[in-house]
Amino acid sequence: MLLLSTSSLNWYWLHKIFYFAKKAWFDGIDLSLDEANFDLWNEKYIEDLSNEFGIKVLSITAPSRWLDDEIVDKILSLWSYLNVQLITFSPPYFSDTNSNWFSKKLPKIKKSSSMSISIKNVEPKFLLLVIPKYRHSSLLDIKEITWNTSLDISWVDWSTWIDILKSYKILWNSIKNVYLSDKHGIKSYLLPWNSWWWISYLPLESFLMKLKTTWYSSFISLKVNPIELWAWNDELVFQKLDEIIVYYKKYYLEYK
Repeated sequence: MLLLSTSSLNWYWLHKIFYFAKKAWFDGIDLSLDEANFDLWNEKYIEDLSNEFGIKVLSITAPSRWLDDEIVDKILSLWSYLNVQLITFSPPYFSDTNSNWFSKKLPKIKKSSSMSISIKNVEPKFLLLVIPKYRHSSLLDIKEITWNTSLDISWVDWSTWIDILKSYKILWNSIKNVYLSDKHGIKSYLLPWNSWWWISYLPLESFLMKLKTTWYSSFISLKVNPIELWAWNDELVFQKLDEIIVYYKKYYLEYK
């Protein structure tokens, strides 16, 4: 199922994002939470939008920084109220003082409830070339927390031996969501068909075909920079979203 991440159009009101997703025939919404956008935390407002446009929030992506038990509980409340199928968390940032929510709380919730909680890969950067910005963030580490993972393609370091195909091989049947985008050098979250003149470092078509041949049946979420969708021009936004639907069908659905 192809979802539209709200982060791809975060310059718009949430009402308009639901409108775009419905008109472009996306299967659902990935609600990318941001502490500065209060609408994203308003469960009744989101429920009303879902009913108005007939499109559901199927996945929630938690903020990547400043999480604690209280914020995690708020996210779990959203999951329950909206009947969301998946919540994705990032590993704790190195300077976050409280990481018990990650190492203790999430595994406990996973064991004691039907809640589907996944952990995503994160930006592979270091401080002073030694200290990882995120703790417990290797592909094997994120898999061990809840045994559900999400793969953010733009955060896979193409310059190492672990490219997106090898990342998929490592995570494989633990993956519940794939954040779809392209990248070129330091430019990330580009549209998958390499808009403008960019040449991709990522074998996206082969990757999508691999998903299909291994019977991947969970979510794919379009997560790109709003600039890529020309987010200041409604007509061009629809054009770009239509193009991604065509791309998705060509390399994932029709390859079946």
